[in-house]
Amino acid sequence: MQDSTAKTSFRILVALSVGHLLNDLLQALLPALYPLLKDEFHLSFAQIGLITFTNQLIASLLQPVVGHYTDRRPQPYSLAVGMMLTLTGLLVLAFAHRFGLLLAAAALVGMGSSIFHPESSRLARMASGGRHGLAQSLFQTGGNFGSSLGPLLTLIVVLPRGQSAVAWFAFVALAALVLLAWIGRWYATHHLGDGRRAVSQPAPVPVSSEVKRTVSVLLLLIFSKNVYLVSLSSYFMFFLIDRFHISVPSAQLYLFAFLTAVAAGTFAGGPIGDRIGRKRVIWVSILGVLPFTLLLPYASLFWTAALAVAIGLVLASAFSAIVVYAQELMPGRVGFVAGLFFGFAFGIAGIGAAVIGKLADWYGIATVYRACAFLPAIGLLTVLLPDRPELAHKRAASSASQATS
Repeated sequence: MQDSTAKTSFRILVALSVGHLLNDLLQALLPALYPLLKDEFHLSFAQIGLITFTNQLIASLLQPVVGHYTDRRPQPYSLAVGMMLTLTGLLVLAFAHRFGLLLAAAALVGMGSSIFHPESSRLARMASGGRHGLAQSLFQTGGNFGSSLGPLLTLIVVLPRGQSAVAWFAFVALAALVLLAWIGRWYATHHLGDGRRAVSQPAPVPVSSEVKRTVSVLLLLIFSKNVYLVSLSSYFMFFLIDRFHISVPSAQLYLFAFLTAVAAGTFAGGPIGDRIGRKRVIWVSILGVLPFTLLLPYASLFWTAALAVAIGLVLASAFSAIVVYAQELMPGRVGFVAGLFFGFAFGIAGIGAAVIGKLADWYGIATVYRACAFLPAIGLLTVLLPDRPELAHKRAASSASQATS
């Protein structure tokens, strides 16, 4: 019986990872199209930043709301609903003929993402069998690998045919719809009791001031990580073209290499955190890339590519560790925690992209990279995290028990 349960859990984890891959592949089409859209619509860097800002701010604002709601009333088929919104956004993107429609497409894709991430993250934890870091890493690796495929498939499918070729990815969205509906059926059949709360979901514990301080530190670490990563994911191609005068297809391949490294780093972070502790992973992953980020703006093309891969590999390992660390701080709020951290990551990346785009218009993209290089120094704040997040949670639970007695 135990083996069967573990086998079923692993099957669901793989399905969730594939679903995340397809979801984030479709999400990644938007930034991968930026060079094409910049030429087609005569966009400035600030307008490109505004597209990213619209997409990620929508996702940022909605994800904690979705997570908070589904903690109390799980919605098994919400994943499929989110994919329908993404599909609609892709079709709008394929046939947009003015800047306002590009923003509308970005908003729809962001709404789809905001519905997908909190509930799917909760399902990954439910299917983990207690190996929470591994489950979160496997889930997030699918998403990051999908993001890395975006530039490659854009290069193969869209660039030779033009913007309207984005519509071909509707078939990917339809395949994702079928898979996510199947996952929703499994969730509804196996893990919902009275239809309102997931079976075996622990009751939420009041959040203490210590837990709030710890969450604030974690959010600052997410800020440093995601703003630096968005400077690469949104503008790395422009930096390479401007500094080394390479072609757009060549720049797409360098971006693909960077995003593939991000996917590999994401997978590594969770299992390593299960073994050696999440705080150690956070220390190494954020502060450890600082020498690389400081060197990157001055390196040759070969070493720029090598440093970008190293940065993606090391820095991406932080996110799985941070999310699981926060879920251990606040058990019973798995969806809310996932929504909060995914939402904040999206939102701060969107704001960062808009600010970086404006600064690039004013001072040049190379100057912006030299400034962003110092962001990983915020990793020094890791010293403020408790060594054992569950201890902070237990103190909060004890305080709540004393208050009610």
